[in-house]
Amino acid sequence: MPSFSTLSDIDLEKQVAALSRELAALRKAVSKRGGAYYEDGRDAALDTYSDLAERLRDAMPAIRKQGRVIEKSARDHPAAAAAVGLVVLGLVASLLFSRR
Repeated sequence: MPSFSTLSDIDLEKQVAALSRELAALRKAVSKRGGAYYEDGRDAALDTYSDLAERLRDAMPAIRKQGRVIEKSARDHPAAAAAVGLVVLGLVASLLFSRR
């Protein structure tokens, strides 16, 4: 590599121009790859969402049935339901405050 004292201004300008072209080509390549990664990620998220929605749709009758059982139990034992509710509320509050 020649020393800086022997390089002429024209040589430096040519090198800068060549590096600029190379940088532009690299930016273009990275842009194409980034777009492909984005599309792949979007497709994977869509597949996961549709799979989750299908599983949830299949489980809804059982969830509704369990909800009715819990509702009946809460009506039959209101004090126990209130105690469980307070415990759950305390756990959620402790989780929220422990993160701060």
